[in-house]
Amino acid sequence: MDMAPDSRSGSRNDAPSSAGGGEVRLYDFQRPSRISRDQLRSLHAIHGMVTKGMEGWFAGRVPDSITVELERVEPRTFGEFILALPAPCASYVLGLGPVSEAPAVVEVGRDLAFFLVDRFLGGSGAPESPERSLTVVERAIVQLMVDRIAFHVRDAWSDHVPMEPSVTGFESVPEMLQFMSPEDPVLVAHLKVEGEGLSSVLLLCLPFPALEKFFAGGNHRRLSASRGTETERREDRVRMSDHVRRAGLPVSARFPAFEVPLGLLADLKEGAILATGFSPDTELEVRIAGLDRYRGQAGRRGKHRAISIAGATSSDAPSAVDSHFTNG
Repeated sequence: MDMAPDSRSGSRNDAPSSAGGGEVRLYDFQRPSRISRDQLRSLHAIHGMVTKGMEGWFAGRVPDSITVELERVEPRTFGEFILALPAPCASYVLGLGPVSEAPAVVEVGRDLAFFLVDRFLGGSGAPESPERSLTVVERAIVQLMVDRIAFHVRDAWSDHVPMEPSVTGFESVPEMLQFMSPEDPVLVAHLKVEGEGLSSVLLLCLPFPALEKFFAGGNHRRLSASRGTETERREDRVRMSDHVRRAGLPVSARFPAFEVPLGLLADLKEGAILATGFSPDTELEVRIAGLDRYRGQAGRRGKHRAISIAGATSSDAPSAVDSHFTNG
């Protein structure tokens, strides 16, 4: 029997009404958003400082060209973070000091961990990535990088949440990370580390209680140059300039290459003097973060060995460089 459609009911496939003129967006009631757009921009800027700091660290420690990119920052539950870890994992636990009883976690990708072990022990080829946990010696080597991450995390968060991160433990079994409830909220930053023959990840997991001051206050607006008064923007520029000036870059000076008989090299002993044949005014290569940037000459300044900068070597370097002595 045919029945007339009820005008009071509608099809489930009907398009949403646009009478209100508003945009229709899906909302996940099981995982409500904890971060506003302004806060998310600030979090990207904060973790971007960590990313750039780690790129500089890699440039001064390994001969390979390594890039570190921040892929995303997202709120998760601690249980979701644990389920995403590989087995075995390489998770370093960071105590955060008085700011939080719950620690942070730095998860180092297997490929990156064994790459660091290979390079720090003098390797230069494509390192293997065996599916096993790190040995005690390997953990100590990789911790050199994790300690640097802790330093940059402290520096990047210093204007928002003063914390003192330091390595307090290591776990290779994800299920052993039980210092938080699976339902507790955490903030997870995904960093992608790439180089020739290397593609790995770094995960930085911070507990929400440690960031309560950031989310409760308005500190996230400091990183937005388009907001605030002129005085606030001026303070932002001064603060950013201070961060840049305190950034460190490795500087080295090199003599030109020269040939030495193999027999002479075989007879070298501690304390021996190797004659280069170069005059004292021989031009040196001055490298900044591994890149050839300036020309200079060896000299002294007081009791320190120094380099007198004579000029730039690349077109994108400063066109005029005053000749001066730099302490060695």
